[in-house]
Amino acid sequence: MIPPLLLTLLAAGPALANQDPAVGQWLTEDGFAHVAIAPCSSDPALVCGAVTWLKDPVGHPNRDIHNPDRSLRDRPLVGVMVIRDMKNEGPGRWTGGRVYDPESGRSYAGRLRAVSRNRLEVDGCVLGVCDSETWTRVDGD
Repeated sequence: MIPPLLLTLLAAGPALANQDPAVGQWLTEDGFAHVAIAPCSSDPALVCGAVTWLKDPVGHPNRDIHNPDRSLRDRPLVGVMVIRDMKNEGPGRWTGGRVYDPESGRSYAGRLRAVSRNRLEVDGCVLGVCDSETWTRVDGD
């Protein structure tokens, strides 16, 4: 069963893809997951992102096993919100939210920046030190 929040993200994504270049379906830099970025269901002025697909998880977990909340460690990664509450700073630029890394179970101050129509830079920062990934659009827009 697909979680309702994920259905909202998937339904909103295609209609809004033309409005902001960060909205859409993205392949993570490691090629392991797709993340749908769309307006948050709690506040459509913000964007959120949920895992929508995982590559064959040989050697990778398909559950949220590193989550700091032990009660969430058995939940499937598909449907997990990895981008939360990003505020728009201009076309293709979003800041002020959080990025969750399921591989470490940690959350970071986040930033999104569309480098082009088909490339998205995703930053996670702690104490001014940031790490960045470049994601590739997969939804054909």
